[in-house]
Amino acid sequence: MFRHNRSGKFDDEPRLDDVSGEDAPGYQQQYGHGVRSVDNSDHGLIDPDSGVKRGLKNRHLSMMALAGIIGPGLLVGSGGALNSGGPASLIIGFGVIGIIAFSVMQSLGEITTLYPGGGAFVSLAERMVDKSFSVAVGWNYFIIWATVLASEYNVICSILNFWAPRVPLWGWFLILWTIFLAFQIIGGITAFGEAEYILALIKILGLTAYFIFSIVYASGGLIGQDGPIGFRYWHHPGAFNGHGFRGVATVFVFCSTFYAGVESVAVAATETRNPGIAVPRAIRQVFFRIIFVYMGSAFFFGLTCPADSDELINGGAKALQSPMTIAIQNAGWNGGVHLINAFILITCLSAVNSSIYIGSRTILYMAQSGKAPKILGWVNKRGVPVWAIVLTNAVGAISMMNVSTGASKAYSYIINLAGVSTFLVWGSISFIHIRFRRAWTTQQRRVSDLPFKSMFYPYSPYFGVFFNIFLALVQGWTTLSPFTAGKFVDAYILLPLFGVIYVVCKLYWRGEDPFKRSWDIDLDSGRRSDLDKSGIEGGGGGYEEDEQTNKVPLWRKIWSSL
Repeated sequence: MFRHNRSGKFDDEPRLDDVSGEDAPGYQQQYGHGVRSVDNSDHGLIDPDSGVKRGLKNRHLSMMALAGIIGPGLLVGSGGALNSGGPASLIIGFGVIGIIAFSVMQSLGEITTLYPGGGAFVSLAERMVDKSFSVAVGWNYFIIWATVLASEYNVICSILNFWAPRVPLWGWFLILWTIFLAFQIIGGITAFGEAEYILALIKILGLTAYFIFSIVYASGGLIGQDGPIGFRYWHHPGAFNGHGFRGVATVFVFCSTFYAGVESVAVAATETRNPGIAVPRAIRQVFFRIIFVYMGSAFFFGLTCPADSDELINGGAKALQSPMTIAIQNAGWNGGVHLINAFILITCLSAVNSSIYIGSRTILYMAQSGKAPKILGWVNKRGVPVWAIVLTNAVGAISMMNVSTGASKAYSYIINLAGVSTFLVWGSISFIHIRFRRAWTTQQRRVSDLPFKSMFYPYSPYFGVFFNIFLALVQGWTTLSPFTAGKFVDAYILLPLFGVIYVVCKLYWRGEDPFKRSWDIDLDSGRRSDLDKSGIEGGGGGYEEDEQTNKVPLWRKIWSSL
């Protein structure tokens, strides 16, 4: 909308795949969408199209896929989901959304491994569908991370206020806002990757420790415990906490928000040194993340915390609303609230860090392709998108609405938008995959040439499209009886908004943004050179890992996997 050329480039601008890494600085100076000259010698490989630094290692992306976006949404927000639907609804919700997330990630793995360029599925939406569809997907995806960021800031400020109540919430927010902004801009992508790697490892260890505690607690093995609790809370207050299917439907929105971020590995692909290895590995790890992190949390939260506990809704500090805190207090350790506070604080640090990163990269790539104000596409000499980071972090100020009694209700409505946006974006990813495969076969390409092949195609992407649309439509039906205008608008406003953005862009670019036909879709440009070497074009055997990988000792492979 900010450039009239529908491809996002000017007529005399060369294709990205015609530009070598050595020519990148000159390319950026002439065609760089506001990107400054890049110092390759000091800052490693630079993506010649976007100007960002390829500073993420394989282990960074693996840990981001496994635990990077685990945050207070899961540890605290699951308390509200447990109260709304009971332990059975929690497992059903996590299970159903997990299956959908798995199908979406299979679609994303196939297209992102082949095209790991900037913008991920937002850019591919323009290639496979049209530019208007890309704008609608991109802004909806940014809404997810804007609302998630505001939520995380609210949680972390509440925790710090619990420890130091003399400092007001807005004071903690300003301190944290400055720290995170400085870290993202000064530290760059490599510091972000290392921080996420360490914090994700701590989160995995913390969850594992809680799972072990839950098993011992449910078995009656704690010192001074009267006896085993078993599945006591499944019988009273009940598996569905008296809410039935209504509770299950409510939990779906909670769970979709908790799962938001599984697709973030695609956004990070451009800044990964070896996406050919890192992206497929990260995609495969999503299955283990679903089983261990989400299904494990759903099971043990429902096992150790009663769904009708008053603290789940009316707890003072955010940690008091966590099923983990309630379970530890019920087990007789009242001082455990500080331990859980510390653990949630760590997850908050990681979640805020990730939200700023994903949101800023989304808006960066949109700006560089003419779908957002051009200034947001500016990247400094170190490969850092400064203005995109500033804007994304500034949106986090929405969290301060929760300080005011009147604004807090509006804040809760804004935060709920993340769940609906997730359904819309996931459904779009599945649709993009369908369009890609149709173009691939129409242009007589071999499926065996793909570096990563989606499991259960064609059922998987069609399943993803159908169920994401279905859940987006039914997630707000509980607002109909009794009817609440504010909650109804909150539940469904993004559905027409997606269509409005698409139609407005179509009218703006009328005649310049046709729906891409399968035989007109460009399947060749945009592939990274490290993928082209594997013989994808013209039929090779598909992607194979570097020969050096096979020479690594067995013990080293096992250690790397762990």
